[in-house]
Amino acid sequence: MRIAFFVNSIESETPSYTTTALALAAVQRGHSVVYVEPGDFILRPDDSLAVSVAVVPEAPYRTSEKLHAALQDAATQKKTLAIGDIDILHLRNDPSLDATDRPWAANAGLMFGRLAAKRGVIVVNDPDGLAKAQSKLYLQTFPEVVRPATLISRNVAEIRAFIDQHSEGCIVKPLQGSGGKNVFHIATPGDSNLNQIFEAASGDGYLIAQAYIPEAKAGDVRLFLMNGLPLARDGNYAAFRRVPAKGDVRSNIHAAGTARKVKVTATMLDIADMVRPKLISDGMFLVGLDIVGDKLLEINVFTPGGLTRLSDMYKTDFATSVIVALEEKWTLRQAYGDAMPNSRLATL
Repeated sequence: MRIAFFVNSIESETPSYTTTALALAAVQRGHSVVYVEPGDFILRPDDSLAVSVAVVPEAPYRTSEKLHAALQDAATQKKTLAIGDIDILHLRNDPSLDATDRPWAANAGLMFGRLAAKRGVIVVNDPDGLAKAQSKLYLQTFPEVVRPATLISRNVAEIRAFIDQHSEGCIVKPLQGSGGKNVFHIATPGDSNLNQIFEAASGDGYLIAQAYIPEAKAGDVRLFLMNGLPLARDGNYAAFRRVPAKGDVRSNIHAAGTARKVKVTATMLDIADMVRPKLISDGMFLVGLDIVGDKLLEINVFTPGGLTRLSDMYKTDFATSVIVALEEKWTLRQAYGDAMPNSRLATL
């Protein structure tokens, strides 16, 4: 089986990324692995689709560092393949990273992922589902019971009024974006920095104001779901607590948060149960739920990260479970052919 990982940039990949862990697990199970970047697709006049790829050389890689080094070398000698030579296309890019400097690249995975799926390639997460989730507005399509009170607006008066209604304060952040950029905790409407916060956070468009959840002081919990179910292996859930740095409201690892083991509670599993039907309907194969208390703050559907960290924490190879699930999808595709739509196959 040949698996293609679609990423923002091969150069920016690191040995610690979840994508690298998945690639290593795939190679160790005997699969061919290639990497694809936003500018690598080719739609020819005869309507055939091709793609330029960096081929990870076949070798007995034992560490992510070795595979990563081989990938960087391979990126200088890309090869062109017909899309039919790829069995699975795993979309693992973060569109928000390209939105400003390379807007043409932000939606390349979705556009060409759709074309690949129409030509028989298994594409995860399903590109049509991902198109619905291009901003944090996606969370609003899930049941109200699992999400905090939320206002989405660019109207400062509306946001001030919303903050005034929540005695515990609010979190204000951009509708677009990732990695904890421009996320602020506003304790009261009289916050002296409120205007500066609005200006900084709204530079990328609409703002989200969410009721602050006091439990957030201890950080949030990232819980992985695969095929709509909590990802588990060897008796361990793929979940960890992200603890904010001292004096920081953000728990994102990219924002200096730290990761710790966590006990998955019945409340977390209830949230997973509540969001499962829509995730399955949208073809979301692998996602990360960010949970605080009994509420869901975000659903990361593009590049949920942390599997490498989880494997180190629990001495459990979660990445292999993901690759095994992809193998099962490939077997089903062989049996059913085009009778099984990509959006359904993505979460079986």
